Amino acid sequence: MVALLIIILIVGCWVAWRMTHYNDSKWVKERIIGRSDDQKAVIRYFCNEPGFLWKKPISDAEYDKMIQDFIAKNDFRQKAIDKIGLDESEIQEVEPVHLEGFVFDKNSFSKKGKDDLWRSSKYQISWLFFSSTQIYLYQYTANFDEDGKREATEEYFYKDVTNVSTSSDTVETETWDDKQDKAILVNVDTFRFAITVPGDKLYCAAEPNEYVETSVKGMKSLLREKKNA
Repeated sequence: MVALLIIILIVGCWVAWRMTHYNDSKWVKERIIGRSDDQKAVIRYFCNEPGFLWKKPISDAEYDKMIQDFIAKNDFRQKAIDKIGLDESEIQEVEPVHLEGFVFDKNSFSKKGKDDLWRSSKYQISWLFFSSTQIYLYQYTANFDEDGKREATEEYFYKDVTNVSTSSDTVETETWDDKQDKAILVNVDTFRFAITVPGDKLYCAAEPNEYVETSVKGMKSLLREKKNA
């Protein structure tokens, strides 16, 4: 009887320990060293399988909320205006355009959620402003699995812009394969906005929706108007 109680106690302790710890692979254990709690959660979201009785990583919805909370804490519209260095009255030719979405490339981790939507550890916010002579672009790209970020601005004269468009492209990105216990490359269909100038094309991550399509039509109309002025 005593032996049985001891076995039950040992099993109970083992289950309790397992349910409060993550099923971290060696790769994950090395990757989370020195990371913040949020970054650790993101790494585990992309690279951990829950496993039997293990503590579960954050859900798709929780990851989405983490990103939206980050955006809500940062006034990227004002950041854009400050970075561009112009008075807001100078960039009111038409309403500014706001774009955002996941970035898929070989320098980010990606995962197909339970809702069949692909998500990435890299997220991009873009703002476009329009003066009487130029288009100003502000872009902020955040890596949620590490401290890396990229903040950039570009400006284009209307006469130099040959096209604004949206495109659906297939790109290679890394995803974690639990069976092979390593990252593998997969092809992901992604939607992007693009500004084309002679010899160059700049992309902005975006979501395929009516707002983006309407904004692109408005920009095309503005370009025609400026080029024919």
